[in-house]
Amino acid sequence: MNSISSPIACKVNNVFIHVSNLEQSAEWYSDLLGLPFNKDDVASPVYNIPINYETGLTLDDHTFDPAFTLSPSGHVLFNFFVKDIDEAYEFVRNKGITIVREIERIGDFAYFNFKDLDGNVLMICNC
Repeated sequence: MNSISSPIACKVNNVFIHVSNLEQSAEWYSDLLGLPFNKDDVASPVYNIPINYETGLTLDDHTFDPAFTLSPSGHVLFNFFVKDIDEAYEFVRNKGITIVREIERIGDFAYFNFKDLDGNVLMICNC
């Protein structure tokens, strides 16, 4: 397979699950996955479940389901990992892709959001 040069890793890094109570959800998911939980480790706005496995990505056109209606997500579905957020931002911008949130920097963590062809909001981040 030939490789095309891109600063974006061919790796889905995280899937986001929006929750109403961070501490309760962090404890619930930790319990579900058999992970130790310490409520002192939970700090808004996010809690990262320590997953040690690769994540897959499947594109589905639903040709088997003629009743399916596409409803793009206005919330981030997941993020792509990058080493250099600025290089990735310029790469996406130069491709004419719609950016819906400019680069946000929180300490060493940085991300930005963009839309796919169907209008789903995705994220690119460096962590």
